[in-house]
Formats: sequence, C-alpha cells, structure tokens
Amino acid sequence: MGTVTEELTRFGIGSVKGQAGHDAREVMALSLLDWASVTMAGVGEPVARIMREMAVDDGGGAQASVAGLTRKLPVRAAAMVNGTTSHALDYDDTHFAHIGHPSVAVVPAALAIAEWIEAPGADLLDAALVGVEGSIRLGRWLGRSHYQTGFHQTATAGAFGATLAAGRLLALSARQMTHALGLCATRASGLKSQFGTMGKPYHAGLAAQTGVEVARAAKAGFVSTLDGIEGPQGFGPTHAAQADETAFDGLGQTWDILSISHKFHACCHGIHAMLEALAQIDCAAPDVAEVQVWTHPRWMSVCNIPHPKTGLEVKFSLAHCAAMALSGVETSALDSFTDEIAGDTFLSALASRVHVVADDNIAETASRVEVTLRSGAAFSAEHNLNHATTIGDRRERIEAKCEAILGVRAASLIDAVGSLPDVPTLCGLLRSA
Repeated sequence: MGTVTEELTRFGIGSVKGQAGHDAREVMALSLLDWASVTMAGVGEPVARIMREMAVDDGGGAQASVAGLTRKLPVRAAAMVNGTTSHALDYDDTHFAHIGHPSVAVVPAALAIAEWIEAPGADLLDAALVGVEGSIRLGRWLGRSHYQTGFHQTATAGAFGATLAAGRLLALSARQMTHALGLCATRASGLKSQFGTMGKPYHAGLAAQTGVEVARAAKAGFVSTLDGIEGPQGFGPTHAAQADETAFDGLGQTWDILSISHKFHACCHGIHAMLEALAQIDCAAPDVAEVQVWTHPRWMSVCNIPHPKTGLEVKFSLAHCAAMALSGVETSALDSFTDEIAGDTFLSALASRVHVVADDNIAETASRVEVTLRSGAAFSAEHNLNHATTIGDRRERIEAKCEAILGVRAASLIDAVGSLPDVPTLCGLLRSA
C-alpha cells in the first residue's frame, strides 16, 4: 500500500466498474435522493436562512443553485449553503464505521461543480460515489481516537471526500489531486463541541466548500504538500488519527457505501435500532405494562433523556420514542417531534414504564426489546442497523421517507433523481424548495 494520499488519489481519478461498483452506484443514487429530500425540507431552518442571507449579501457569479433561493450563487457559496442546509435537520445518512454523515459533506460539492460545468448525471453520480466512499475510508482511518479527541468526521473526513468529488469532476491529474488533498489537509476542520448548536450543520457546509475551493485551486496550479494527510505534522498525526491501514483494503473493489445507514426516523440514530425492533411487535399501547430496552452503553449519554420537555429533547429520548412507536405516532415525520408530544400525558405515562439497560454485548448499531402486556404475555424482538438490506428495500423506504417529509413535491424529486440524476431538473427543484 502507498501513502494515504496516494491511495485516495488513485481512487479519486480511477474508474468505477464491476458489479460491486454498479451496486454502490445504485446506493449512491438513493443517498442523493435522501440528501435532496432532507435539504428541501431543511430550507426553513434558522441556520439555513442565515447562510442563504449571508451568501446573497456577498454576491458573486451565478454559477450554482442553492436550496430555497431562486437565484444562483458562486460554486463555493452554493456548496457551503447546501451543505449546511442538508444537515440542519440531522435527518441525513450516516455510516457507523466512518463515525459521521457522508453525503452532506460530499454531495453539495459535487452538485455545485456538476451544475457549473454542465456535467452529465452519470459524472455527478460517480463523483459523489467516489467522494462518499473516500470519506468513509478516511473516516475509518482516522478512527475512534480522532472522534473521541473531539473532532467530527463529517467535517474532517468529509472535506477530503468533497475534494475527491470536486477534483474528479474537474478532471484533475494525479499530481493536481495530490495537491488538492494536501491543501485540504490544512483546511479540514470541525469540533464535536459544536454539537447541539448551529455549528454542527455548519460542519457539513465547511467540508463541502473546502472540497470545491481546494480542487479549483489545484486545477489552477496551486501547489501544496504532497503528503499532507499522514506525513510529518500532517493531518493524521496532528488530529489524533488511529491510522488504521486496513481502512483502505480493497479500495475500488469493495465498497463501504453498501453499509451506509439511512435514517428512517426523525430522531437520534442511536434510537433507530430500538424503533425497528419495536415495529416487529404488534400490540395496543393501552395493553402495555412494561418495556425493556437493551442498547449499547454509548447511547446512554447520548439519547437517554428520561423526561423530555421539548420536541428536540424527545428526539434524544429512547423511552419517549418507544412510547410514540407503540402508540402509532409516525416517527418518520418531522412534525411528530413537537413540544406537545413531549407534554402528552399518555405518552409520558407509557414512557415511564420503559426501562433502558446498557449492555456491552450489544453492538452500537443494534437493540433488543421486550414488551410485557398487562395480561402477562411477553414479546421480544431485536434489530441491527448493519444487517444487509436489498437495494429494492432501501429504495422503497427512502421514497416513503421522501413522501413523508415533502408531500406532493416528492414525486417530482424521485423522478429527477432516479437511477441517473437529471442535474438541471434536480437543481431547479432545489431552488423552488
């Protein structure tokens, strides 16, 4: 294996081929649909509005589309605003091994460049795929040590993925791509201390903008270090990288994107496995006497708020979300997580009978539940989000999610993305969001 920069450079400018590549491309198309759905749904969020207004005030050439804005903006601004907007609801895809959100960092960069240079949908899709896969692999290389130190892989590894995507669309040479990645190493940033604030979605915008800027700079002849990722005082050594060399095994032949996880519930991803397990149990909420939930210990400090007071806190409450699911409340709908839901007396009473237990033997992506009825009957189920699912099943659920959050606008978006995106139509839909 060469250096990390060499591996990413070869991958970034190489071809996508074979059945595994075909399947990965299909999953990327679904991630693009998922990304566009949550971006259009997020245009009303305060952080999205602020970013749009700032970008409009700055002005510049009409190069690329921005969600919720009729006029076009410079490609860097479009990538920044769309990246931030797409992560505003925190309802976008994730990858547990990557420890981050891949698409929100990569797709905005790829789409801005693709629209600007009038690239065909196939080129956009391949660029996004290479960028997402590259960011996942680098996220794995950076590892848990990078994350636990306080860095956010969505922003850090995501910036390198955005660089690969933008550089591929701009047809960078191997040397130019190397310089772009080296330049990215001095630009990538994002701290976990921003979680819970507007700074978290801003991370995705920063990563997307960085990718666009450094790829364009390299194309213009900008020279950077040739080993900015793992070289002396490079990004890895200075950012607590675990430096797991196996992260790049099979790069280009096997695809980590196939295990990407799409969110089908509008709450913390640590709650999703429990909700999927509860969906396997058919019972009436008034008949429930007690619920036991077993989850990985890491989620106890993330999404185990016992008595949520607001809709936002409900998104981080295993007990309250369990009560909602058992009561038939649609957890995929954004408007289900309201202050009224938090204060609902029936749901609160049911949530008080939900007991959450930490279990080291359960994977971070899994959960086990047991529902005991007043009659004494008991039902159990478990689910692991990492279990393989067919592309057809993914498509069905992502399209249903799109319809749930966009309503009548969903059909046009689904048609525009398809298996091969229509870039002008997709961008037009984003502008009209």
